[in-house]
Amino acid sequence: MISAHTISKGLFTAFILSTSLIAKAQEQKPLAYPDEQHFKNMQQLTTGGDNAEAYFGFDNEHITFQRTNPKEGVMCDRIYYGSIPKTKKDKFNYKLVSTGKGRTTCAYLMPDHKHFLYASTHLAMDTCPPMPDRSVIKKYVWPIYDSYDIFVADLKGNITKRLTSTPGYDAEATISPKGDRIIFTSMRNGDIDLYTMKLDGTDVKQITNTLGYDGGACFSPDGKKIVWRASRPQTETEIKEYKDLLAQGLVMPTHMELFIANADGSDAHQVTHLGKANWAPAFTPSGKKIVFASDYEYERGFPFNLYLINLDGTGLERISHDDSFDAFPMFSPDGKKFIFSSNRNNGGGHDTNVFICDWVD
Repeated sequence: MISAHTISKGLFTAFILSTSLIAKAQEQKPLAYPDEQHFKNMQQLTTGGDNAEAYFGFDNEHITFQRTNPKEGVMCDRIYYGSIPKTKKDKFNYKLVSTGKGRTTCAYLMPDHKHFLYASTHLAMDTCPPMPDRSVIKKYVWPIYDSYDIFVADLKGNITKRLTSTPGYDAEATISPKGDRIIFTSMRNGDIDLYTMKLDGTDVKQITNTLGYDGGACFSPDGKKIVWRASRPQTETEIKEYKDLLAQGLVMPTHMELFIANADGSDAHQVTHLGKANWAPAFTPSGKKIVFASDYEYERGFPFNLYLINLDGTGLERISHDDSFDAFPMFSPDGKKFIFSSNRNNGGGHDTNVFICDWVD
């Protein structure tokens, strides 16, 4: 390999200039691609670190999201809250609203516009829980920390209520647009299933009971249906692998499909049959389609893009076209805005940021 010291001064200067221009071109490329016909007036809300799971409040004007950025001393996910900029010239300002302890995830604003719920491990330890050692496991896995519980806090970061207190993982909570019930994922029965409860944590009901991971659920705009991601191990080998990982507090999310059901769990049926990982689903404003992230087009399991599909599994349409990662899509309650997380426009690095745009049908 030829080192920089062996290149003449002129060539070396040209080399530095060309790489600078490439980096600048990466930074200045459009936020939305020509094929992304549903996206208009794209705006990047965050810069640096990993920013994901941005969810609109009931007022269409505020969001919560989770953020990790070791450069800022944020070593694992914390929850932040901010107002959506009115114009592209306005800066997106946000503030920490979780405790700053443990790992947090899955925040969702409450109907009163004064509180939000989220899952946190802070009761077990102030520091971040350990991540899986993939050099030992040698598989892509998600940790299902048994120290996660669901809490309600005000927008100053003060916890006002603990909603779950059973042993095992409780997280991934979202609220019905009707403002009456929460749907969440729990391991309280030994498997990973969906449950619903009232906003005060009472009247808990289990609504799935099939072996496999059920999570990431959300309600339709009218609150009558739910959509979620699920794994369904079938063979003895698959079942053993699933149970062995679960015993270690882990799940392998590389094979998941989307399911829909009535809000009480009845009439559950599979929507996608794509293979790979299909996840982060949400209903469109009409309630007639589902938007979701998937890697099904790629043999290596990457990149992830966003897709639309009808509730009966027909009409699959790809709507994002980045060559790395687009996920966590959600519509504003009024259907005018669309938000998601992406690796686009990060200068070729690994940062994941939050993007918002006007939605075009």
